[in-house]
Amino acid sequence: MAGKDHYYNKAKQEGYRSRAAYKLKQLDNLEHVLDRGETVVDLGAAPGGWLEVAAEEVGPQGNVIGVDFQRIKDFEDHDNVETLRGDMTEAKTRDRVIDAADGSVDAVISDMAPNMSGEYSLDQARSLHLARQAFETSLELLDSGGDFVVKVFEGPDVDDFRADVEEEFQYVRATSPKASRDESSEIYLIGKGRLTAPVRPGDELEVEIVDVGSEGDGIASVEGYRLFVPGTEVGETVAVCVEDMKPNFGFAQRLDRD
Repeated sequence: MAGKDHYYNKAKQEGYRSRAAYKLKQLDNLEHVLDRGETVVDLGAAPGGWLEVAAEEVGPQGNVIGVDFQRIKDFEDHDNVETLRGDMTEAKTRDRVIDAADGSVDAVISDMAPNMSGEYSLDQARSLHLARQAFETSLELLDSGGDFVVKVFEGPDVDDFRADVEEEFQYVRATSPKASRDESSEIYLIGKGRLTAPVRPGDELEVEIVDVGSEGDGIASVEGYRLFVPGTEVGETVAVCVEDMKPNFGFAQRLDRD
């Protein structure tokens, strides 16, 4: 079929700009990264298949911002889409995105891929570079609890990249949607729950218990981030180890007890 496969034909029939629209649909069905009323930034957005899906999912009250070197044709059916032409590695482009998002971003998604050279090792390295650029951008833009989706080609250093993403999100999943071509080596990392806290699991620190939660656990505050510490009372100062984290609160165990 000369490349005109099932999803290519489906996109034509259903009016999407690219078959890639179904990749985002499947990724969203898997991990629910898009929600009503959210603000979403799409990196490498041309020709606009992911923008169309994101616009549908966030609805009229949401906001979708697409960024690409290439010009993205206007959308007649989606008033909630804004497109910017620029390079996200440049501060001026990031500033434009922040202004358009009014300072609040709930999800950063990226389907960026390099211009293919035909030499896999080179293309894979370039893909990883683009994925890291998208990751760094997500750290700058995302609110606490926000989500991140990025494409990368399988190969060297992808595990290291995933480990870096895992440090910044509550959890990370790697997957290949059914809409990816059978011969493709692309995978998608989905980071859920952006962590913006001043601590990370495994950190040991001394905290003061300033309150008690509904379950009776003591609560410490670290630069405004709440840590629940079982077996403590208000007024105690204790050494703790952070064990688990959510975007807005975490759990720690005191170190002076088994």
